[in-house]
Amino acid sequence: MNIGIVTPAPPESRSGNRVTAIRWAKILRKLGHRVVITQSYTCEAFDMLVALHARRSSSSISRFHRVRANAPLIVALTGTDLYRDVKRQSKQAQASLDLATRIVVLQTQALVELQPVWRRKARVVHQSVSPLKRPRRPFSAESFDVCVVGHLRPVKDPFRAAMASRLLPKSSRIRVNQLGGAVTEREEARARLEMKSNSRYGWLGEVSPSQVAGVMSRSRLFVISSRIEGGANALGEAIVAGLPVLASRIPGSIGILGDDYPGYFRVGDTRELARLMLRCETDPAFLAGLTTWCHSLSTLFDPSREQAAWLDLLNEVVAAPQHSASNP
Repeated sequence: MNIGIVTPAPPESRSGNRVTAIRWAKILRKLGHRVVITQSYTCEAFDMLVALHARRSSSSISRFHRVRANAPLIVALTGTDLYRDVKRQSKQAQASLDLATRIVVLQTQALVELQPVWRRKARVVHQSVSPLKRPRRPFSAESFDVCVVGHLRPVKDPFRAAMASRLLPKSSRIRVNQLGGAVTEREEARARLEMKSNSRYGWLGEVSPSQVAGVMSRSRLFVISSRIEGGANALGEAIVAGLPVLASRIPGSIGILGDDYPGYFRVGDTRELARLMLRCETDPAFLAGLTTWCHSLSTLFDPSREQAAWLDLLNEVVAAPQHSASNP
């Protein structure tokens, strides 16, 4: 098939949507299809369209449905569209889900958010991660490195770990290393000010995937403090890297880590995060328990599993007698 992937993220972006689009294109090409990634659909003769983000790609989704009414149309809910746009009754996002032949979500908890008519069309595709080998040498005795990965955007609550580190006792060896580009000058200014005033905090800015892997390999703990996530790439990377995780208790993380995971803190709760960070540093049994739990989830992110999920999905939509939104 000739497949188009629409993502609102521009080619030079390192955002989750662009990373996902590139990975899915590689998978679909490996399955024998021709794939083009674009920011918008402009009436190309695609046999199928995969659109990331129900609201931001809504014009491409509606245009493809008009031009290629009987062709499969897959809409992927990647985060803010699911937990903000759909919840707030965005007509654009909801129309995209109505038109979709199938809906892709990135973790199981996302299904709960969908109306029954959309849930019947939804399929879970966990995002895969290439394995990262962690060093066998002992970690430094001078610091207990905590890793935070993600663009500095309000929805990520990016400075929560830095704020929590300010509450730690002087005896703590915790240092927070933050990776990710600043979306606005305001976030950049705050990150630079935090580095000047907080000796436990360092911001590396937007770095390459290999640099992210290097920092993760030297870290003892990963913190994801987001207010909204569809199914964070960075969380999967941390799990595959063997890093124990502290996560804000949001559906996007619960759908991956499970409801009973012991490493959750309430969204925006700086004191609770500080307490958990300190416990990870001082309680080896607790840290080992988080590590074991996360390790047990690593198979979710096996590349062969994601490829198999896409093969099943393609076989499903191609085998359908008529590729329409009304055919679940």
